[in-house]
Amino acid sequence: MPVRLLAALVLGLEAVGILALAGWQVVALMGGDTDSVVSSLALIVLTVIGAAAIGAFAVATARDVSAGRSGGIVTQLLILSVAIGAVTGEWASATTALLIAAPAVVGLILLVLAVRAAAPRRRDDA
Repeated sequence: MPVRLLAALVLGLEAVGILALAGWQVVALMGGDTDSVVSSLALIVLTVIGAAAIGAFAVATARDVSAGRSGGIVTQLLILSVAIGAVTGEWASATTALLIAAPAVVGLILLVLAVRAAAPRRRDDA
């Protein structure tokens, strides 16, 4: 299986995970577990938009489109920054950070390998 398809699979699973997060946000909104309905709705909309973008990166990566790989790499770096944030602060949790960082590291490695595989070969390399 080409590495780009594995990278696309990781991106697709991340998109599904973010959609699950949006569902969790909807449940919190319906349960009255929010301070501001307007802010909660805005956050839900942005979360769904983010999931759609990552899903689009997954499809583009599977089709071997450079923009999908680039967007996927940026996504993995953003996820890693969230993982770093989970290690710091008042409610720091190393376990949570590792659970967030592990798929991002795998995705980043696969995407970089997909970029290398898609790069044209120079004649003197052959």
